[in-house]
Amino acid sequence: MQIHISSHDGVPIYLQIVNQVKYLVASGRLAAGEELPPIRTLAERLLVNPNTVARAYRELELAGIVTKRRTAGTYVSDTTSPLARRERMKIVTERVDALLAEARQMNIDTDTLIELIHERSEAMQPAEAGASRSKEK
Repeated sequence: MQIHISSHDGVPIYLQIVNQVKYLVASGRLAAGEELPPIRTLAERLLVNPNTVARAYRELELAGIVTKRRTAGTYVSDTTSPLARRERMKIVTERVDALLAEARQMNIDTDTLIELIHERSEAMQPAEAGASRSKEK
């Protein structure tokens, strides 16, 4: 599990951990049932107070992202839950918002942006289909 924290971005460290774990789960880089590092281990790796990691793990547990198993560690919850879908949608929504804001700054209207998204999606389709065809041979 790769987590990078920055003491210079103004976001509390525990929230950086929470947000990155949510992203790792939503993107599939952390699978359902996978164990998170123990609090002390992650704290040592990130060079932060163990209480900071414990707070992040509590927040993740309250959000339903992870579950604690008594004396057995902290594990990623089942990713098929509605919460996991909601998290994925939240992450994508934030990225769409950023894209829209950037497009507005560059004077690109929404219709042009949507057209570009469709074009890029179509351009990616043959690559995916070609890759599966080459596997069959």
